[in-house]
This record gives sequence, C-alpha cells and structure tokens, in this order.
Amino acid sequence: MKTDVIEFVDFLLLKLYVPEANIYMFRVLILLASLVVMSLVGFYFAKFVVAKIIKQIVKRTSSNWDDKLFSNKFFTRVSYLVPSALIYKYIPFVLPYNPGWLSFILGVLGIYIVFVILLSLYTLIDTFGDIYNDWEISNYKPIKGYLQLVKVLLSFFAGVLILATILGKSPLTFLAGLGALSAVLMLVFKDALLGLVAGIQLSANDMARPGDWITMDRYKADGDVIEIALTTVKVRNFDKTIVYIPAYAMISDSFINWRGMFESEGRRIKRALFIDMETVKFCTPEMLDSYKEIELISDYVVEKQKEIDEYNENMSFDKSLAVNGRNQTNIGIFRMYMQAYLKSLDTLSLESTLMVRQLPTSDKGIPLEVYVFCRSKEWVVYEEIQSDIFDHFYASLESFDLALYQTPSSNNVKEIMENLNVEIKTND
Repeated sequence: MKTDVIEFVDFLLLKLYVPEANIYMFRVLILLASLVVMSLVGFYFAKFVVAKIIKQIVKRTSSNWDDKLFSNKFFTRVSYLVPSALIYKYIPFVLPYNPGWLSFILGVLGIYIVFVILLSLYTLIDTFGDIYNDWEISNYKPIKGYLQLVKVLLSFFAGVLILATILGKSPLTFLAGLGALSAVLMLVFKDALLGLVAGIQLSANDMARPGDWITMDRYKADGDVIEIALTTVKVRNFDKTIVYIPAYAMISDSFINWRGMFESEGRRIKRALFIDMETVKFCTPEMLDSYKEIELISDYVVEKQKEIDEYNENMSFDKSLAVNGRNQTNIGIFRMYMQAYLKSLDTLSLESTLMVRQLPTSDKGIPLEVYVFCRSKEWVVYEEIQSDIFDHFYASLESFDLALYQTPSSNNVKEIMENLNVEIKTND
C-alpha cells in the first residue's frame, strides 16, 4: 500500500511536469502536508466528536467516576495522543531517505508522547483522589500525600525516558548511573526527602487530618488544617490568613491538635477571677443571714454553720475573737456559690470535671479559678456561655462583700493626687 501511494504521488507530479530531479522533494512535502492534515482531522475528531459521544454516555450512567474523569479532562488529554501517534506511525514512510531528520522528529514525538501520557496519568490520579474524598474514610485518612508521591515517581521515570530519548541511550543505563549518584542526590534533595517521609508519617500515624484545629506558635499557625500535601501542611488561621508548615517541622517540633477536645464530652473553660485581698473577711451573723437568702447556697450556709457551731462548742473556743475556732469566710461561701451556680447550668457537662479552686495568691489578688467543661464545642457558642458565666460572677461579688482586684489606672492616680492637694491646702 505504501508503494502504491508513492507511485501515485510520483505519477501526479510527472503529470504536472515536475522535473525528475525535484520529484523526491515535492513528494516529501506533499506527504508531510497530507500527514499533518490527517493528524489534525484525527485530533479534532477525537476531541470534539468522540468527546461529545463520551459526554452523552457519561451523563446516562449512574456511577460518578466517569463524571469525574470527564470533568478532569482526561479524555481531552488522551485526544492529544491521536495526532502524535499518527505522525509517529507514518513519518518513516514519508522520510525514508532522511535518517537525520527522521531521528530528530521521532525523538521530539517520543518526548511529546511521554509528556502527554504523564499528564493523562496525573488526571487519573487526581480523579482517584476526588473519588476517595467522597468517601467518609477520607476525613480520617487523607491520601493526597501518597498520590503526590506517586506523581513524583511517575515524573522521575518520565524524566529518565525523556533523557534517554534525547541522548539515544537505554533508560536502564540512566537508572544504573543514578544508583551511583544516590548519595549526592540525597544530599541535594535532603529537605524534599525529609518532607516526603514526614508527610507519610503524618498520615500514617494520624497526627493531623483535614479539618483539625492545630496550634503551632513557631509558625504562627492557629486554625484549621485544610490540606495535607506531600511536603507541606496548609492551615487556615482564624483570621483567614493561610500558613504553610513544612511537614518535617510537624514531626521534629511540637504542635497542639485540638481534635481530642472536639471528640470529648465538652470544651474546657479555665479562667480565674482575682479577688481583692482587702475584701476577704470572716462572716458576721448579719452577713450569714443575708447569705441564707441566696437560694443556691441557703442550705449549705445553714448546715455548714451548724457544723461549725457544734465544733467550736465542743472545743470550748473563746468566740469573743472571730479568729478563734472555725469560721466561715465570705470568699469561701462565694466559692461554694460559684460551684453551685455552675452545677445548675445545663450548658455545662456534669460528667466531666467541675470545680472552683483557689490558686496561690499573687500581686494581682486571690485567684478563684473556674475549671469546667462546656457541652457545646462550637467557638461562638462556647465564648457566649463562658462570658455569661463570668458576667454573673462579676455582678455577684458585691452580694458577698467582695471586690475584684484592679491595677490602679492613671485616673486613679490622678484622683489620689488631687485629694492630696486638697488636704494640703485645707491644712494650710
């Protein structure tokens, strides 16, 4: 058939009175033009006609993997192989007596075909990743890092094939040479290899997942993980900034993952009120009578005072001085009130630790720390519940003859100085 085509072209050229010396050149030009036209026709047929047929078939199927293949333009990329395959097959027939040009064109086509196949394989990998992300397991076991590893390996082998094509060597020759250069490659690509191993460890050990809230002060990361790639972890901070953390840094350094909090029964509230030490005192009978009117601690005040009175009477303490024997204090009763109030709230988890404790005294006063767990883990709701609790405690202090400690402000100092000036002028 090939001979028949050559004879037919030569016959046409002779009919057109082309000199015999130029027949070969014109024949090559005509065959090249015909091959290019045929390749373009094949390309457009594959891209537009076949693609439309495939699209209609994809729409009618119930599965979604073919939809994802189509949306990721897999069939479009495969269509780019049609013209190159046609040219690769028939170019030896067009240039039988030009080995130099033939070798050059075949080399370029070989590189192009390897590149298109590589892109098509990338699309297949991305499609598999999209399908996997639709499964529930993807929330716990992200595989993007593994898919990127496969892409790196494919790119490596594609690079070896391209180099072998350019230099006219066997790919095995390059692989053998790379074995000898492995130590140098490990030194040059040390960070990339560390990131590769760390990315695999992050996924394999379930140290972080997309959607986890993590905190890493060194990299100013405080937000949700949105992507775990091969060498980096992408975090969207709560201020909407994006932080890219090297994967190996999350293995070598420490970071906080708040996933355990979200999987627990509640979110911890841990905050203290600082009581002014000068307002702490023993309770007088009048103070106790007023505290008995507070419903949450009325029974406690009565029962506790009864216990204390019996103890002091049995021990024969001289109660003319309040410091003798046992006594209730306003801060102690307020601490019990705080605890009773927390237990009355249905927004807090009673199954988890719930306590109000007194911390060591500091120059800021006496800290009364609230340590409870909020049932809701949603940030906004959590903050509202926490604020409501402390709003109530701040407003309740006056009922217990207590006050918060507050560092003197410039206005306080100014007021003191004005009062001193007034006193000095009055004395004068």
